[in-house]
Amino acid sequence: MTGPRVPLPVYVLAFAVFAQGTSELMLSGLLPGVAADLRVSVAAAGLLASGFAAGMAVGAPLLTAATLRWPYRRALLAFLSAFVLAHLFCAAAPGYGALMAGRVLGAVAYAGFWVSAMVAAVRVVPAEIKGRALAVVSSGLAVATIVGVPLSTVVGDAFSWRTAMLAVAGATALAAVGIVVFLPEGRGTGAERPDLRRELAVFTDPRLWLTYLAAALSAAQGTAIATYLGALLIGAADLRPGRVPVALVIAGVGALLGLAAGGRFADRWPFATLLAGFSGAAAASVLLVLGAGRPVTAVLCATALQFFGWSLNPAVNVRVFTYAAAAPSLAGAANITGFNIGIMAGPALGGLLIALGGLPAVGWASAGFALAGLAAAGGSYLLRGEEAEPAQATLPVAR
Repeated sequence: MTGPRVPLPVYVLAFAVFAQGTSELMLSGLLPGVAADLRVSVAAAGLLASGFAAGMAVGAPLLTAATLRWPYRRALLAFLSAFVLAHLFCAAAPGYGALMAGRVLGAVAYAGFWVSAMVAAVRVVPAEIKGRALAVVSSGLAVATIVGVPLSTVVGDAFSWRTAMLAVAGATALAAVGIVVFLPEGRGTGAERPDLRRELAVFTDPRLWLTYLAAALSAAQGTAIATYLGALLIGAADLRPGRVPVALVIAGVGALLGLAAGGRFADRWPFATLLAGFSGAAAASVLLVLGAGRPVTAVLCATALQFFGWSLNPAVNVRVFTYAAAAPSLAGAANITGFNIGIMAGPALGGLLIALGGLPAVGWASAGFALAGLAAAGGSYLLRGEEAEPAQATLPVAR
């Protein structure tokens, strides 16, 4: 007997995340061209990625509060429009400062979109498939790592990084058209209208803060490895540079499979999914340290890390939207901020350990973050009280 299916509008949201997520990640393949064109160092060009993450961390709560009473379709279209304009500006940027400003502004709009997309996704599906719907939305980012980033690199090599920015703007505009055509208007009843005091009241729940901590740690353990994976495979595993893109695609497939598995299990067993994900990520990180000198082992461990790390995403989201079911917007925004704090912290600690112990030592950073995440998830579980199965908490469903 099959259950309810994820509807088409959720996949449209996933495509929008794919388009914008490609921009978030594509600098890894465009850095040399950006640095040469703008006459800055590769390290300085790399700070554009940090600026993007900072923009998302700050933008999520600010834009959510500013648009709290908007129907979610209007908010989604406004954020997508701002993202398109920011990338048109980036494509024409005369210098490094202008490009940084465009990246930060685009990230702010992207953060606002993420929050509205998650709220929209859980409102257009039955409560029992919230996790699957959130996993589908997040899969856009996983697909961006497998498809979007390599394509943007090809475009950048064939034309320029500015052309890659224009391509992202075009894909985002196409996603906006899809939202106009397929997504319900999303106007709630008066009782459902968001209220700032009600939104803020959910932050008194300590379980929510532990879930935010778990979100940050899940992102940190993933980015600690992902940021340096190419260098690790070449420098420690002695993999030929020409084979690194293939290895990264294999690891990306692991991320997509982990996201799908997490989405399936998070609806019924959110805590078990969190515990399994953090435990598996910690084990894979240690094995990566021990087997970093062997290419096949390193690739397999990296793929396992991606699988377990991405399986955490829907489980964390389900917990947040369960504890904040009555007022999900600002709670979802804080979750985005938590993820981006982790995205900034993971590479920082990973780089520090690499400086101290060489490339394989980055695995210890990932393992440490995963074990801390395991403790946070366990603490949230102990505080659960007499709550019913969390996936059964409901949100109003749009008609």
